[in-house]
Amino acid sequence: MTSTTSLSSRRRWVGLACAALCAAAAAPAAWAQAYPNKPVKLVVPYPPGGPTDIVARAVAQKLQERLGQPFVIDNKPGAGANLGAEAVARSEPDGYTLVVATTAHAINPSLFPKLNYSLTKDFAPVSQLTAGPLVIVANPALPANNVAELIALAKSKSGGLNYGSSGNGQSTHLSAELFNAMAGVKMAHVPYKGSAPALTDVMGGQIDLMFDTMLSSMPHVKGGKLKALGVTSAQRSPVAPELPTVAESGLPGYEAIAWNGLLAPAGTPKEVVAKLNAELKTALESADLRQRFEAQGFSAAWSSPADYGRFLQAEVDKWAKVVKTSGAKID
Repeated sequence: MTSTTSLSSRRRWVGLACAALCAAAAAPAAWAQAYPNKPVKLVVPYPPGGPTDIVARAVAQKLQERLGQPFVIDNKPGAGANLGAEAVARSEPDGYTLVVATTAHAINPSLFPKLNYSLTKDFAPVSQLTAGPLVIVANPALPANNVAELIALAKSKSGGLNYGSSGNGQSTHLSAELFNAMAGVKMAHVPYKGSAPALTDVMGGQIDLMFDTMLSSMPHVKGGKLKALGVTSAQRSPVAPELPTVAESGLPGYEAIAWNGLLAPAGTPKEVVAKLNAELKTALESADLRQRFEAQGFSAAWSSPADYGRFLQAEVDKWAKVVKTSGAKID
């Protein structure tokens, strides 16, 4: 009798243990299926109105439509885009706090002497979002109408020229430093907290020029408030095919591309990352979003989490070489 009771107890214990294991295995999938069940915060480490903010709001709208929960934009500029990234790196890894990363986040590890986060260790890559060239824009009064004239002016002008950027370590900063190094000029860097205020000062004549994304600059070029001198991609942009590349204008081999991507804190459930990635794929393949980005010089650029992770590491390595070669420093 005792043996039968003991066997029955063991069977019951094994059954309960199996049930618990099955429930634990099913829990992440069930939790991810319910995600999101409350608003999601999308941190933009730049001020409103700049290219990253524009991309983030367009993507957030699509995700909100598809997932049925608000994707709330939280602009958190400062410290070369590090402030917003650091805040997300320290957030709860539950999929409800995300950050829109940029080329700057791949540049910063080699430019800043100390960061309070690691791009490759403290985040879970979700997907790349966009990619596109920068365009050199200047105040219409600047006596240079192409890249060759800009180089000649920078070499001849007493005191040199100055250029604005969306902040230390941004692609708008390092692309100009790469230009300085390759052209043999020394334009002075004036960092801003985002593209919007920098462009305002270029238009107002407080600074001479800027290397900026086409997304935020081209509307002002079309409106006559800025003039464009060239694009930083290897090939001409279909948005403005009349603009020559920097490479074909006297600096062969020059190329600088800006991109945006989505990151979650490290430890975010893989099922949640996969769900966000799948929704982004659908969103970025939609005709209206593609047309919206392409009209401003960006291309939608979905990637798998694994591919985006490899891309981030390659970007970190690439820009480390540019920082070393150009001698770029934080102003």
